[in-house]
Amino acid sequence: MIAAVGHADLTAETLERVESEVRARLERTAAEAAVVRAGAGLPVALGRAVRAAGRRLVVLLAADGAAPAPLPPGDRRAAGELLVLADRAGLVDFDPGDRAACIGADERMIRTSRRLLAVWDGSPSDGRDATAHLVAYARARGVPVDVVWPEGATRRTGRPPHPTARPDRAPAGPPARKEADRVRHPA
Repeated sequence: MIAAVGHADLTAETLERVESEVRARLERTAAEAAVVRAGAGLPVALGRAVRAAGRRLVVLLAADGAAPAPLPPGDRRAAGELLVLADRAGLVDFDPGDRAACIGADERMIRTSRRLLAVWDGSPSDGRDATAHLVAYARARGVPVDVVWPEGATRRTGRPPHPTARPDRAPAGPPARKEADRVRHPA
């Protein structure tokens, strides 16, 4: 299983480029399935690419105990599309409105995968975007990482990749989190 994560602030044109590149990459691999956390933007592009490549899609939804948790309004329609595309859906106990909880859910997804596909421009974590942290997290656990950053890709912030960023190298390290912010996963 391949876990997929990446920047949440990609332009519409970049999402199309990512979808195309991910589809082509998946068509060349033996990967049977990919897993994404439900949300708008990148998860939908990844889900479409996975299905177009003929692979199985697993969608993880936020849960509050044994029931799905309410998603932020901007993610609801996207989650519906992902569920239509999905072969399987799973619940992960986390609060979708809590950044640290979302990072914890992504870490859990990475721990249970054989590979990480990261849509990442190589920039370090900036406190809002945890993609660099997730790449470092995977690499520290021996999970191979495939970085996708198509030619001409941009983020809505308009900022270019960090001048010292190198997607082929490990980022400096995870963002610091207070003990109270750490996510506890059920065993």
